[in-house]
Amino acid sequence: MPAGVVNLNFFILGLLAQKPMSGYDIKRFMKSLGWLIGSPSGGSLYPVLRALLQEDLVTVKVIPGLDKPPRKIYSITDAGRQALQSWTEQPVVASTSLKAFVMRLLLADSHTKAGLLAHLQQRRAQVAAHHATLVKGAGNLDEGSSLGQRVALDYGMALARAELDWLDSTWERFSAQPLRKEDDHSDGEASGV
Repeated sequence: MPAGVVNLNFFILGLLAQKPMSGYDIKRFMKSLGWLIGSPSGGSLYPVLRALLQEDLVTVKVIPGLDKPPRKIYSITDAGRQALQSWTEQPVVASTSLKAFVMRLLLADSHTKAGLLAHLQQRRAQVAAHHATLVKGAGNLDEGSSLGQRVALDYGMALARAELDWLDSTWERFSAQPLRKEDDHSDGEASGV
């Protein structure tokens, strides 16, 4: 699967690379950011967790509950970390959606510094092209254009300008930071996740 498309499997692996979680914890986390990334139903989340278990990319520990059902806590395996790292090293497709971009940002700890900076640069190019298209569209409006068209274009241009400002300041901030130990490939080995 192209790296620009964040499928639920890799997103869950990325979350579990940060810390072990139950299915309920994963669903609650994703629901808290649902307006940005969407929120999976239990009908899509739990089959993914079962598939990751079958592929030995995660393990599960069952913790008995006193007056509640037992909790299943999922943890990423070394094979899961390798699969996640391999996916994060794939080039991101140029037409990455905002949802996929934000989901990859949430997995920033799984990326190298160079990978994260490339992701930010690619998004900037995409948003700049989108902004230029909107500006051109606004320039083509005439007296007969509807209020809705003018307001919608203005809204789109404002969002694009705000995102470009954020991308520029974030890129500057991260590019000025020293490499993390796992970003240093001078020993010839791939970075760890």
